[in-house]
Amino acid sequence: MKTAFIRLLALGLASLPGTLPASAAEPDVVRIATFAYVDHGQVKLGGSSYYDHIVADKWLETELAKRGVKLEWVPISGSTGPLINEAFTSRQIDFATYGDLPSIILNASGVHTRVIVPDGHGIDAFLVVPPNSTAKSIQDLKGKRIGVQYSRPWELSMLKLFDLEGLSTRDFHIINLDDQAGTAALASGNIDGLFSLSAYILEDKKIGKIIWSSRQAPVTRIRAELWGTQDFADKYPDITQLVATAFVRDQYWASQPENQEAIFQAGSKAGTPESVVRRNFDDPKQSWKDHWSPQFDDLLYAQFTQDINLAYSKGVIRHKLNASDLVDTRFTDKALKDLNLVNYWPRWSAKQQ
Repeated sequence: MKTAFIRLLALGLASLPGTLPASAAEPDVVRIATFAYVDHGQVKLGGSSYYDHIVADKWLETELAKRGVKLEWVPISGSTGPLINEAFTSRQIDFATYGDLPSIILNASGVHTRVIVPDGHGIDAFLVVPPNSTAKSIQDLKGKRIGVQYSRPWELSMLKLFDLEGLSTRDFHIINLDDQAGTAALASGNIDGLFSLSAYILEDKKIGKIIWSSRQAPVTRIRAELWGTQDFADKYPDITQLVATAFVRDQYWASQPENQEAIFQAGSKAGTPESVVRRNFDDPKQSWKDHWSPQFDDLLYAQFTQDINLAYSKGVIRHKLNASDLVDTRFTDKALKDLNLVNYWPRWSAKQQ
């Protein structure tokens, strides 16, 4: 009787307004997936330029160990978006850092993940043509062969540009190519244009030249955030909070001017020349600090809304989503408060693209 009474009392308290549900028993392991590469025979993580620090710092690993929970980094190489989606679907991972379009596709299919920590205001996509091409704009490529990798964030950049220019996929011969195949096709002249993130490298190697980027037009950048499964966040809020706090801590570290050189060096370890890494960050629209903002600001919601609407209108997804359904602000908000960083990063408006 006494045991039953205690159980009933506990259930009653849990149902009181304002009372947070207690976390379930701790998981054995927390699995975080991210892009990986091989450096001198060793697998290294490269989801963001501060990954070297978040791994070496061991704050998250230590805090989880105090609770008897193991931290497992899950390396993903190749087509990271589809592979991470498969891992989320099969419940092989709990968190991942990757782009907006694959995440939208996953949620539209019925697998529920949420942005746990935003990561800056995005990076640019580019349209590259062969060095000897006379094309100066997307209009000059009508009827030509355009390479892009389907279901990756830069496919949305392409579709946005088409909409701005009054064009559609029917105006081109679109070929599904990953980065490696796209670079080879551009170099051999088998395509007339390529949407890519690696444009500076292609220019440096004299393989291509940039004729458009999302910096030049009112096209939202490509976003990549820390995503987590809704089930995990709801079942293990304390553990999810540790993960979120670890990422916010390291975004703050990355935002410090004295750590710029370390960021540039880390970004070049996957084979990208350091000069290219520097150019990627050389954006007059953003301060160095803004590159690492974890704020759930109006710009984030506007970008997700635009991406969802475009993906739905173009048939990339068949189920309409709401931007607010893709985010869980609880953990970043608490991390910013706990770290005294609430006002450190400004919140961007929807017009700041």
